[in-house]
Amino acid sequence: MTRLLFKSDLDRADLWTAALKKHKPDLEVEVWPLRAPEPAGDRSAIDYALVWKPPAGVLKTLPNLKAIFSLGAGIDHLFGDPELPGDVPVVRMVERGLTAGMTEYVVMQVLYHHRRMLDYRAQQRAGVWDELSFVAPWDRKVGILGLGQLGGDAAEKLALLGLDVAGWSRTPKEIPGVASYAGAAGLEAFLARSQILVCLLPLTEETRGILGAETFAKLPRGACVINVGRGEHLVEADLLEALESGQIDSATLDVFAREPLPADSPFWSHERIVVTPHVASITVPDTAAEAVVENIRRIERGEAPRNVVDRDRGY
Repeated sequence: MTRLLFKSDLDRADLWTAALKKHKPDLEVEVWPLRAPEPAGDRSAIDYALVWKPPAGVLKTLPNLKAIFSLGAGIDHLFGDPELPGDVPVVRMVERGLTAGMTEYVVMQVLYHHRRMLDYRAQQRAGVWDELSFVAPWDRKVGILGLGQLGGDAAEKLALLGLDVAGWSRTPKEIPGVASYAGAAGLEAFLARSQILVCLLPLTEETRGILGAETFAKLPRGACVINVGRGEHLVEADLLEALESGQIDSATLDVFAREPLPADSPFWSHERIVVTPHVASITVPDTAAEAVVENIRRIERGEAPRNVVDRDRGY
């Protein structure tokens, strides 16, 4: 009997249980908090954990864990636990539904800024009928910070639309139609060409605060910023200052250091900022469960799971 612990305060356990059992009917799903009496409450019987923001120390109490699966693309919610088991593989959520959703959102927001829709919305409110200047897609330079599963797919799709797309990552990547910049040596040149900058980086100590005054100053004047990585990538005060000075023209923010976004945040009413409530991409239970079950089967065959986090790198 294979048992999996499910924990999330945001996702419906019944939908996930049904999706998991669809792909592995013999899987027993236990929902946190574990119940008594035994064996449902027997923590030693749990083989896998599929979780989002589990309470600190909980995973350490499951002595026979074979893998920890993140319910979302990010894994920083796990590595914030000082007692996270060090000998259990942590697996990132990589599934086609999550990837498709993020690409859809990024393409939508890039085109929104590219076609100056914030300006047209302002004209609509003012009752102004005026044709604004237009930039051909091949003259619009888009930069994607982070070329992992999500960033790479978004970059490729944007290139297919004819935009001039480049990406920056720790090591060089080969993506059709996308110029590759890598490492510290390539960052400044990458930023200098990025008229629309999209952040899809994992959150690490190296990337925390990367969307700040130093980065903004290296972008072309009047650039746009789209943050769909993590809220901690952005230095909020620096963005407001850059918007005030005109160095940054506009921004789309889907993630924030504090969520929900506080009611007194100036972002809510800022005319040059698009705010969405951390919905750029939502994990799809059916396709995500399929990916989780495939990794469980790999482990049961004695194979290594796919998309395991490199703890030294933090992603």
